Amino acid sequence: MWTYNKVLQYPVNIKTTDPRLAKVIISQYGGPDGELAASLRYLSQRFGMPDQTSKAILNDIGTEELAHLEIVGSIVHQLTKKASIEELEKAGLAPYYTDHGVDVYPVSASGVPFTAAYIAAKGDPIANLQEDLAAEQKARATYEKLIDLCRDNPDVLDPLKFLRQREVVHFQRFGEALRGIQDRLSSQKIYTN
Repeated sequence: MWTYNKVLQYPVNIKTTDPRLAKVIISQYGGPDGELAASLRYLSQRFGMPDQTSKAILNDIGTEELAHLEIVGSIVHQLTKKASIEELEKAGLAPYYTDHGVDVYPVSASGVPFTAAYIAAKGDPIANLQEDLAAEQKARATYEKLIDLCRDNPDVLDPLKFLRQREVVHFQRFGEALRGIQDRLSSQKIYTN
């Protein structure tokens, strides 16, 4: 069970409307390497983990990814909430606005709606944790690309840097879980060379 605090894990206070940035940042909301896919992946995979430690790591990180989803959603919303129709059109968001207004809808930067196909859950702890390590690196790389695009906007840059750093920490935690499971399986003569 979770306790929900009604504050963001990292504050978002964007002063300048910029639908152009919102259009690319939304990929971390509903894109293939975004926070929604990560949270659902980890919260689904936790059930098949062979020990309480790895289950707890996936549960903790999956829950934190939901908090990151809130941060990304807040960034996108604040970048668009005061945008004029002309600004939305200029940013290429007219089709998005037509379907969703200024609600934050899970899509990639290219406009592809979120799909459960983004979620890898193989039923094998080694395969799942390898996937999770790769997912965190892909998310880190995406945040770095977004940081490059936002370099002139500190209100957006700071939360993106925070999120990128959390991806690095998640990668480290998944590495710990993988090593623990591999050590356990090796002592049982499973997955040995």
